[in-house]
Amino acid sequence: MSAKKPVADERAPASLLGEQVERFLRYLSDERRASPRTVSTYGRDLLALAAWIKKQPGRAPERVAAEKLVARDLRSFLAATGQGNEPATTIRKIAALRAFYRFMMRRAGLAENPAAELSAPKLRRKLPMFLTVEKAGETVEMPTDGGTEATHHRDRALLEVLYGSGVRVSELVGLDLTSLDLEGGTARVLGKGNKTRIVPLGAATREALHEYLALRPQLRHGARGTQDPNALFLSVRGERLGVRQVQLLTKRYGVLATGSSTLHPHALRHSCATHLLDAGADLRSIQELLGHASLSTTQRYTHVSTDQLQAIYTKAHPLANNRKAKE
Repeated sequence: MSAKKPVADERAPASLLGEQVERFLRYLSDERRASPRTVSTYGRDLLALAAWIKKQPGRAPERVAAEKLVARDLRSFLAATGQGNEPATTIRKIAALRAFYRFMMRRAGLAENPAAELSAPKLRRKLPMFLTVEKAGETVEMPTDGGTEATHHRDRALLEVLYGSGVRVSELVGLDLTSLDLEGGTARVLGKGNKTRIVPLGAATREALHEYLALRPQLRHGARGTQDPNALFLSVRGERLGVRQVQLLTKRYGVLATGSSTLHPHALRHSCATHLLDAGADLRSIQELLGHASLSTTQRYTHVSTDQLQAIYTKAHPLANNRKAKE
């Protein structure tokens, strides 16, 4: 079902600026094929700017257009509407303003871009949650109770893929039978931006998949006897598993294995990257495995263990070697 196109609500005046915002949102939706969430979020932030302008004294809001605003106006808007906001919210608003003004420069011949002068606050990234090697292993091996033999092997296989290959949960549920090359030990996943990449399937993952595939025919609709002919991971009704179902499964096995109810599929992805890094894999290889567009995203995993860091220091630092030689 297609999302409704954003329209100016009562907060946005019938103004040149409001009309320009609407044209930009139609461009995002129709030409750029941006997600409905992006269109809605950008629309909310930009229409809030139009509404804020309406309240400013000494201006006729119906006459205000994007080209009439300067960087000072945009900073005042951010300051006035940013009380109590998290840095991420301000960063999002600035991103909307920058995208809007880039559109206006290309499509309306705007000469100046006041949004280019805006400085975004620094966003302090949280370290990703990850498990120890032991806890990750216990979680992956946990599917043994409840359900059926087919669901046990399905859950074991999907946890193995999450942890062993570091795929996103959306990539996991999008896997088809034809995505697998078990003989070659790889899988083809469709990642962000519709980019395809190949991920490795380790020996344990391949074994788990072989065992699950032998029982997959049992997962079908009870009354109709139907099942999705393409999807790799099926529900007990023979339908493709969804993201929410995998999240709940991961949480359940996380409670059993670790006693924590906070485990989510992304934590297994983080654990995969962290354990590879601790074992000596380079960041570029991990970047390719995870499908990160930027190496800076992968660098979050440089929180290596103290023992690993000490080992690297002792091996590589000349002073450490000199001291060792003197001793």
